Amino acid sequence: MGSLKYGVAHRASKRGRGRVVGLFTPTGTRTGLAGLALCAATILPLQLTGCGSDESSGGSGASGGSGGTGGSGGAAGNSGTGGVGGVTPEVAWPHVSCDALVEGYCRYPFPSNVYTVDDSTTPTGRRVKLDGEFLLKSFQGPVLKGAPWDRSDGFSPGVAALTYIPGVTLEGLPTVDTIDASLGADSPTIILDAETGERVPHWAEIDLSNKTDAHRTLMLRPAVRLKDATRYIVALRNVKTDAGAAEPSPGFKALRDNTAFDGDESINQRRGLYADIFQRLEDAGIGRGDLQLAWDYTTASRENNTSWMLKMRDESLAQAGDSGPEYTITSVEPDIDADIAFRIFGTFKVPLYVDDPAPGSHLLFGSDGLPKVNETTPTHDVEFEILIPKSAMTAPAKLVAYGHGLLGEKEQIESGHFRTFMNEYNYAFFAVDLKGMAADDEDHITEVLGSGELDRISTMFDRMHQGVLNNLMAMRMMKNAFSKDATYGQYIDANSRYYHGISQGGIFGGVYMGLTTDVERGVLGVPGMSYNLLLNRSVDFQPFYAVMRVSFQDSRDQQVALSLLQMLWDRVEPTGYAPYIRENTLPGTPAHEVLLRAAVGDHQVSTLGAAIMARAIGAQRIDTGIRDVWGLPATTGATTGSSFFEYDFGLPAEPHCNRPMSLCGDPHGKLRKLEEARQQLDLFLRTGESKNFCTGGECKFPQQSECTGGEDQVDLCAE
Repeated sequence: MGSLKYGVAHRASKRGRGRVVGLFTPTGTRTGLAGLALCAATILPLQLTGCGSDESSGGSGASGGSGGTGGSGGAAGNSGTGGVGGVTPEVAWPHVSCDALVEGYCRYPFPSNVYTVDDSTTPTGRRVKLDGEFLLKSFQGPVLKGAPWDRSDGFSPGVAALTYIPGVTLEGLPTVDTIDASLGADSPTIILDAETGERVPHWAEIDLSNKTDAHRTLMLRPAVRLKDATRYIVALRNVKTDAGAAEPSPGFKALRDNTAFDGDESINQRRGLYADIFQRLEDAGIGRGDLQLAWDYTTASRENNTSWMLKMRDESLAQAGDSGPEYTITSVEPDIDADIAFRIFGTFKVPLYVDDPAPGSHLLFGSDGLPKVNETTPTHDVEFEILIPKSAMTAPAKLVAYGHGLLGEKEQIESGHFRTFMNEYNYAFFAVDLKGMAADDEDHITEVLGSGELDRISTMFDRMHQGVLNNLMAMRMMKNAFSKDATYGQYIDANSRYYHGISQGGIFGGVYMGLTTDVERGVLGVPGMSYNLLLNRSVDFQPFYAVMRVSFQDSRDQQVALSLLQMLWDRVEPTGYAPYIRENTLPGTPAHEVLLRAAVGDHQVSTLGAAIMARAIGAQRIDTGIRDVWGLPATTGATTGSSFFEYDFGLPAEPHCNRPMSLCGDPHGKLRKLEEARQQLDLFLRTGESKNFCTGGECKFPQQSECTGGEDQVDLCAE
């Protein structure tokens, strides 16, 4: 294959994304993401009107059934007799196509149980049904199809509660800096567990993802990952606008005050439901008299989010048996450099659960509603790469499955700092592409966003299921098959198996470590969850968002779209798996421990998402002398079990709005290169011990800030 070339031009971009594909044709014509972003920049100033009506009111729809038994087993059920304001509480939802509860934008509030129907076959007793006027219409003409969401039995536990109040301000509302205030008796915003009456910590933010916007969404962002299969109530009171106190809509005012309403019939159909909502709020000390808005929604079940991957994993591992997946070595390059003894490429066979292994593929389903193997092509060949260090010539090297960066590829293990780490600490890194979010998926993702056919993005998540399976099976192949290779097996220690992922690989690690049966410990570098929180705060998403803003011109449509995407993403995203990495593990899955490491001021993955991920996992934050992190009290000294570390590179404070940090140098790729981080990585993988190796216990590296002066005075959240 010729000599191995390392460096930026060979494979990896400075953002750890791998090579950029589809940006230019051989003649220099712009295509793919760059071309669509350029198109977006040209088209956006020309947009004069929205795509479809923002003023629609929902129809009456069919009456939904009553809720389930409450708590983690389903939505909260009827609250019984007695009545509130003369109305008997009855938990039953009308199904609407667009809701009359919020004036000016009928898709809000969202998520909401009025976008579900009764289904006794699901763990929640509900099933999402999106139709009619709710279905977004793109600038290009296509109307969203609800089919990909019809399989869901509730909404994502990792999205913000969305509503629209013209001219809304954040005066008096809990912020990122005052999350505890959201739990106070006088908090203007409330997210309530309907069954237990417990308040959910959260912060409020106004959508600032568009610099100029007349229709800014009010977002209540949970600071913790919500529980599965649980009914939540959202309530607002004493929220202010530029003109004073916000007024309730006529529909909500009629429900609150139990007065006649001659508008949309679905409001009257909710009298019993709101008697229950108001009673539960009053039981929690929240009076109805000053409420400006309230609604409820149910989160999807654990089965909804994890059963597809569990079926694919268990079936594939059983088929592989004790011998592991069949593999073939396709090329070997010996004596690469001072660190690497062998660079080996090969393929191994994995069951195929999609109709085609290429981008844009669809999962195939059996009569049980779970993925099934492609009957025409039951297996396919998955490419892998492994680097065996020269230290393995003395003692077998420990195995590390590597998770690559955003839209990257397996060759990212070739980075120079990885090669020296492998040889110094005696690890063999191997990797496969995470299909669905790999380099060869970028053009497809961009094309879908550019087409306005948002429902087609489900193919990205379908292919990710295959990509997750490929990664799980790669370790089984290394453990049970490659380690016995007649030539190279002697250099592999099959009893020492770990995971290490960076950026997207750190995020994906929350899925891998929730599912793997072959790895006990993993290190998640600059991770976070959910993507719904991360995307608007990432510089990497901005070109894609420019394309989305062409397709969906109203910023409220954009936030609905991002929430809908999260519902599909949860099945292959840590929001669906993080709570089950250490405790209450998934069926047939052992407990795992992880080390999470975040870079304060990260331009690509917000540390807000890293903290939510750490809280969901139950990781212990180790004090690194930087700052407090809400919900994660710190400890000093070494510890065992899952842990969370922050490193500081001297950047200004991160923006507290949903815009990316973009000041000074991006620390996203710097953490992994620190000697202190390398020592920490090795110790945790080998022993499970988390230790702070920073001098004096302070992980501060201001000399790497790349600030030029004056950045502290820049307000990235300014209008």
